[in-house]
Amino acid sequence: MESRQRRNKICYVVTIPTTIRAFFIPQLKYLAEHGYDITVVCGQDDKLQQDLGDNICYTPVDMPRGFSLFGSLKAIKLLYNVMKSNRFDLVQYSTPNAALYASIASKLAGVKRRNYHLMGFRYLGASGIGRAFLKGIEKISCMLSTSIECVSDSNLKLGIQEKVFEAEKATVVWNGSTGGVDLKRFDYANRYIWRNEVRTPLGLKNDDFVFGFVGRITKDKGVNEILEAFLSSQAGAKLLLVGAEEGLDTLEQQLLQKAKSHPDVIFQGSVTDVERYFAAIDVLLLPSYREGFGNVIIEAAAMGTPAIVSNIPGPIDAVDPGKTALVVPVKNVSELRKAMERTRGDGTHGMEEACVEFVRTHFDSERLCEKIYGRKGKLLDNV
Repeated sequence: MESRQRRNKICYVVTIPTTIRAFFIPQLKYLAEHGYDITVVCGQDDKLQQDLGDNICYTPVDMPRGFSLFGSLKAIKLLYNVMKSNRFDLVQYSTPNAALYASIASKLAGVKRRNYHLMGFRYLGASGIGRAFLKGIEKISCMLSTSIECVSDSNLKLGIQEKVFEAEKATVVWNGSTGGVDLKRFDYANRYIWRNEVRTPLGLKNDDFVFGFVGRITKDKGVNEILEAFLSSQAGAKLLLVGAEEGLDTLEQQLLQKAKSHPDVIFQGSVTDVERYFAAIDVLLLPSYREGFGNVIIEAAAMGTPAIVSNIPGPIDAVDPGKTALVVPVKNVSELRKAMERTRGDGTHGMEEACVEFVRTHFDSERLCEKIYGRKGKLLDNV
């Protein structure tokens, strides 16, 4: 009697459980349902196993988010033990710290296929010695990896240009993004129902024109530029900022206080039903300084909401310029303000439908899961 063929074992490593929840659960479940043994390794979370389901194994390993020599060595040792005992066929890691620890641990443990899912370059937000150090860390992770998957074409080109990794190691799966868009959750059919449900409690009228920002409210996301452009604009609109106020100390404080006291600016805080807020705004603003991709852009577009984005690697891959978004120079308040005033003056005509179609054909998470499955098969020499 023939023995049952062994299922290939894949391990996903990230630093914190939030990353798994935000980007990876659909593809993990898809891979598990289609013949792979899947293990997730990240920090401790009492509810993550329930979210992952019965077919995915969760192994908690705490990893420092900053740089601590003792903490880093401990994380590498713990990861090594997990990988040595499980004999994974492929280890995939995302986020800079997890990538460093997991690439070292999996190499030492003899894992033959080490895949770096590269979500962006952290060193771009630093300068001087800090930048050199972070770039060096990135190079080590890439050197120890046998393959690299960038989340956008422009970041792939940047990595090659900056000599972070060799071109032959790297690729982009399908059209990029971290996990695509779940079109069942971000359902355009609910746009106008959710629009009214969100606006009414916020005191927004149906005919108010609302610019929106969704994300961490920090300097690097271009929030200073958003506030300055809005407060100096003649667009006659409202501004809704949705997200954790964890980076308020990075903003220009005088500008922040002026915005906080302005009757047309609303700070909402974090939400769990962000799809409803994308439906409630007319134009998304993301004049970020650096992004791996810019998932909020395609999530908003799925709800029929166009964007104004900066011309940086990542966001430029998430839009069809002129059709689903306007693109402005990074850190340029004047051009951002002009774009905002243009969209307020019926500059979004036809963009709503174009946004929905663009996401449906380029970033549907179900199709991306199929592409990821095919990619894993190639890495494991199954196809």
